[in-house]
Amino acid sequence: MKRRDFVATVLAAVALSPAGAGAKDWTHVKVGIEGAFPPWNMMDPSGKLAGLDVDVINELCKRAKVECDLIAGDWAGMIPGLNAGKYDLIMTLGINEKRKQVVDFTLPYASGVATFLLLKGGTVNELPDTGQRLNLNDKATADPIMTKIGEELKGKTVGVVQSTSQEQLINAYFGSNVTVRSYRNSEERELDLKAGRIDAGFDSGVYGTTALAKPGNEDLEMSGPLMKGAMLATEVAIGTRKGETDLKTKFDAAIESAARDGTIKAMSEKWSKLDLTPTFGTN
Repeated sequence: MKRRDFVATVLAAVALSPAGAGAKDWTHVKVGIEGAFPPWNMMDPSGKLAGLDVDVINELCKRAKVECDLIAGDWAGMIPGLNAGKYDLIMTLGINEKRKQVVDFTLPYASGVATFLLLKGGTVNELPDTGQRLNLNDKATADPIMTKIGEELKGKTVGVVQSTSQEQLINAYFGSNVTVRSYRNSEERELDLKAGRIDAGFDSGVYGTTALAKPGNEDLEMSGPLMKGAMLATEVAIGTRKGETDLKTKFDAAIESAARDGTIKAMSEKWSKLDLTPTFGTN
């Protein structure tokens, strides 16, 4: 699905959804989780949802005193499904301005970065500032680095997951000079990267760290800066329908509590080896 079609579908779903359904005593919630974005979420060998998102939402539901049913679904259908009532909450939703037009966000429950994945010895040379933090909103520092990256990627094919802020960034910064290939999920993209059908991938740094640790991915490497800012949705929150402030308030309180007492730190380090504890006020 092309991005403009996806956005049109989302906007139509919003138009058809009940606007600000009013106060509701939330006791039961349907939670949408992709199930194909490790370590955030995945299916375990028994076919059950697992990962950081699952641990986090189970903990938050306890703190919010809400019974939660976790439902796996395709990523591109998450926001339309939320606004159509299939889900009441959706996980792993990075905060950016475009999404704020169609959903509300809780406080972020994790704070991450985005970076490139390359095939070692492949068609793209090591990118500038590998492993260094880069805030794209600091344009005086970031723009020259992004220009150099664009020169390295010119004429190449970059794989991204459809309907993500990573897809938006590659199109915004490099779309006129690279071929952007969209995938249903990160793992499908990695198969093409390893097979040489694309030249680079761009994704969550947490996903990249986990992907490199998996058997069979020894020929992959992370390259380029660890980016935040611009349209990147690196502050990861839970999405709610517009106007459902009671549900948002319940989970805001649960997230803040779990962040302040170290629970999110422990869970994120378990799954990603990184402390993803959010800094509030960045959404």
